[in-house]
Amino acid sequence: MPDLTPHETEVRVYYEDTDSGGIVYYANYLKFAERGRTEYLRAIGHDHRTVAKEHGVGFVVRRCEVDYIKPAMLDDLLTVETTVTNVSGARFSMSQRVLKNAMILCEVSVNLGCVDGAGRPSRLPSDLRLKMAELTDGYS
Repeated sequence: MPDLTPHETEVRVYYEDTDSGGIVYYANYLKFAERGRTEYLRAIGHDHRTVAKEHGVGFVVRRCEVDYIKPAMLDDLLTVETTVTNVSGARFSMSQRVLKNAMILCEVSVNLGCVDGAGRPSRLPSDLRLKMAELTDGYS
């Protein structure tokens, strides 16, 4: 049985993340989600720099859907939960939630692709694909 426990990354809301009213600007939730994805990859041993150096590939966002539920405010400590939901040869999908305490503020669904140095589609490195599949219900 795979471990479907989300990876958690803490993010503090800084002044630069907010509008003049101290509310997080909507586009900054995408930055928080990116940090969560980056830390997820690091936690499973496949940080961006190593993947690029050892395999010559990187990741691009193909599609992103965001539901904004409640606002985050200046100085809030947020938790970004990240879970891989689907893995295939050159693509993977993730589900993310941004929470304050146990309250969901934002939900993000993102589809990513693997590309080579020229930006062409490339298969995910097999060790990364297998590790992600272990943490989901398998391949699509």
